[in-house]
Amino acid sequence: MSMKIIEPNAKFTTEGIISGEFTTKTAKTYHEARKFYQSLDETLSLDTVMYDVYRTTNETPGAKQDMMWGLTVLYPITVNGECNMTRGHFHQDDQRSEVYYGKEGQGLLLMMDKEGHTWAEKVFEGSIHMIDGQHGHRLVNTSLDKPLKVIACCPNMQDMIMSMLKIITLALGYLMKMER
Repeated sequence: MSMKIIEPNAKFTTEGIISGEFTTKTAKTYHEARKFYQSLDETLSLDTVMYDVYRTTNETPGAKQDMMWGLTVLYPITVNGECNMTRGHFHQDDQRSEVYYGKEGQGLLLMMDKEGHTWAEKVFEGSIHMIDGQHGHRLVNTSLDKPLKVIACCPNMQDMIMSMLKIITLALGYLMKMER
């Protein structure tokens, strides 16, 4: 009996990004990110790409699609002297933690608990960061000449969002029936 051998879902390219059939890439421009910073930088074009996010999930037929593997590439850009940073967020489901792995560059992982206490962890090649689902977090590239590349592994948020949409749809349907 022979074993079937298949290709992986995704791979890292020689450029250090994720590539694969089910990999998506989104770019965050300065136009979208300008509210992250204390003041607007009129010298920075609104279409400047601040960071790219690559995401891949297991799309194998029949596979449970509950995990996401991603890569954030945060470019060495400053906005009126502030280092480039990601949007930052709390997870809607605070039971869903996340792991970050520093692939290239250097920066900070800013964290905040629900009481507003903040701290930062250094991010560098090889660093591993366990992010509690109850903590807000964002990345900051502190380098002036190299991108910060950070790998993320977490529960598939798309799956969670779809579940929430189903619940909301059911609840709205129920409420509409009650109104009749």
